[in-house]
Amino acid sequence: MTGAYPVLHVGPVRPTRPWARTYRGTPASVPEARRFVGELLAGCPARETLMTCVSELCANAIAHTASGRGGVFTVEVDCPRNGVARVAVTDDGGPSVPAAGRLDLMAEGGRGLAMVAACTTRWGFREAYPGRTVWAEACWPVAVSLPARPERLTARPERLTSRMPRIPPPDWSGGPAA
Repeated sequence: MTGAYPVLHVGPVRPTRPWARTYRGTPASVPEARRFVGELLAGCPARETLMTCVSELCANAIAHTASGRGGVFTVEVDCPRNGVARVAVTDDGGPSVPAAGRLDLMAEGGRGLAMVAACTTRWGFREAYPGRTVWAEACWPVAVSLPARPERLTARPERLTSRMPRIPPPDWSGGPAA
């Protein structure tokens, strides 16, 4: 049961839309899901990271949920805005909640979600009756265009700096670098 279809969201129209594909809950589906993500994210700086993450999330869906016992799982890929890409895997449900363990490189298992947490900007899960959706998001820097320079600021820079205020303007939000 494989087929790509756009996932429709209620709300404002975005320039890109998420794409999804459903797979059988078998290990042979993992490389197919990885290829699907790789093709959709061609040229994306986070492509390799998210391909690795989707492999882990699909393998977890097969190993730990009803998806691996004759069920299916769905992979969704989305680029909600410039500099952000997200993959999500929705499974058929299982008894446990996804949790990132300690990243122990010597352990035989249990490193997957810790690796996803370590190499992505953020990750999480939400209930998706009857199953659960586990997602991972990667961000990268993007160019920001500066507003056009007003005509009166064409004077020599040394003359402008003496007149510039030394406190932030009232509308300044003071981002992370502040």
